[in-house]
Amino acid sequence: MQAYRSSIFHCVEKNGAIKGEYFVDGLLIIDEGRVVEVGAYQVLSSNFSKENIAQITVLNNCLIIPGLIDTHLHYPQYKIIASFGKTLLDWLNDYTFIEEQKFNQQEYANNIAELFYSELLRNGTTTAMSFCTSHPHSVNAFFSVAHKYNMRMLGGKVMMNRNAPDGLCDTVESSYQDSKELIEKWHNKGRLLYSVSPRFAPTCCTEQLTMAAKLMQEYEGNNSQAVRMQTHLNENIDEIEWVKSLYPEHKSYFDVYEQHQLAGEFSVFGHCIYGTDEEFKRLGETGSKVALCPSSNLFLGSGLFDLQKLEHYGVDCAIASDIGGGDSFSLFKTINEAYKICALQGYRLDSIKGLYLCTLGAAKVLNLEHCLGNFEAGKEADFVVLNLQATQLISERIATTKNIEELLFSLITLGDDRLVDEVYIYGKKVI
Repeated sequence: MQAYRSSIFHCVEKNGAIKGEYFVDGLLIIDEGRVVEVGAYQVLSSNFSKENIAQITVLNNCLIIPGLIDTHLHYPQYKIIASFGKTLLDWLNDYTFIEEQKFNQQEYANNIAELFYSELLRNGTTTAMSFCTSHPHSVNAFFSVAHKYNMRMLGGKVMMNRNAPDGLCDTVESSYQDSKELIEKWHNKGRLLYSVSPRFAPTCCTEQLTMAAKLMQEYEGNNSQAVRMQTHLNENIDEIEWVKSLYPEHKSYFDVYEQHQLAGEFSVFGHCIYGTDEEFKRLGETGSKVALCPSSNLFLGSGLFDLQKLEHYGVDCAIASDIGGGDSFSLFKTINEAYKICALQGYRLDSIKGLYLCTLGAAKVLNLEHCLGNFEAGKEADFVVLNLQATQLISERIATTKNIEELLFSLITLGDDRLVDEVYIYGKKVI
C-alpha cells in the first residue's frame, strides 16, 4: 500500500445532503489503484502498521482532492479554442466544421488527441466525456491515448447526416455500423466507456436518432455495462427555432429526444439554458442528466442557465468546460464562471457545492459514482495534488482564510492550471 499525508478534501452525499469532509492533516491510503481509506493522520497512522504501508509520501503546503471530472467537451476543437466569438451556429460553420474535417487523417487525429490529454491532465482533469468527430479514427485516437494513461474516459463518434459539410456527414446506416464497431472495440476496454453521440437534433434526421436509440438498447445495462448518450439541448435561441422547423410534429426540443427513446439515466444533455418548465420536468422524471457549460455560454453569448430550476425538478447536474466553445480547460475557472452566472440570478453557489459539481456530482451525471468522485473505500484512486503556494496571490489570500469553505472559494476564484502540482491516475503519478 501507498499513503499520502497532506491536507485532504472531498465531498460526500448522504440522504441527498452534500457535505465536505476536510482533514487538515490527513492520510489517503491506496492499494493497487484503489482507495483503502481516508481520514485524519493521527487516527489512520495508528491503525496501519509500517509493514502494511510501503511508503508514506508527505506533501507540505498542498491539498489533495479527487480528480476533476469534465462531463461535456469536444476534443477535436482543441485548435479552435479562443476563436473570435460569434453566435453558436455561425461558430460551428466558420470554425468547428472546418477544423473537424481535418480528422479524416489518422495522423492529425493522433496528434490532437495527445495534445488534448496533455492539457486535460495539466489542469487536473482525470475523467471526461468528449465528442469526437464523425470519422471513426478520431475515436480510435481518442481512446488509444486514454488507454495509454489508463484513464476513465468516455467518448464517441459524432452521428450527423445533414446540415453539415459533406466531409463530415455520415449516413443513417454508416453511423450505426461505425458506432457499433467502435463500441465492440473500445467499450469497457480497461477503464474506457463509449458514448453514443448524435451531435444534436438539427444535424440528425429522425431515422438517425432512432438508430442512436437502437445502439443504446443493444448495449444497455447497469453502470459500466451500459453505453452512455451525449448530445446538446436548448443552448441557443436560433438553434431552438431551427429544431422547431425541422421537427414541427414535436412539442419541444427535449421531446424530440424523448420520443426517439434517447432520454434516460444514461443520457447527458449539454447546456439546457432555455428549457421550458415542462422540459425540465421531463428531464427529471426520465432521470436524464445535464452538463452545464458556463464558460462556453458566456463566450458565445448563448445565455445563462438556471441551476436552481434544474435542481427543483430533480435533475442531476454537473459543470463542464465545453472546449472549444469554452475558453479554458481549467475546471476551477469554469466553476468561477458558474458562480457568477448563479449570482446574477440571486443564487450564491458556495465553494463546496461548486467542487461537488466537478467531482462527485459529475460522477453521478456519468453514472460513475460507484467508482469515482470522492475517496470512499474501494473507489478508483484518481486524485490531484494542489499547490497552495502556486502563486504569491494565492498564498497570501489563503493565509487569511478562516475555514475550508473560504480556502476552496479562493482556489476556485484565483486558480488555474498553475494550482495543479501532481496528478495520479489509478494510484500512479502521471504529472
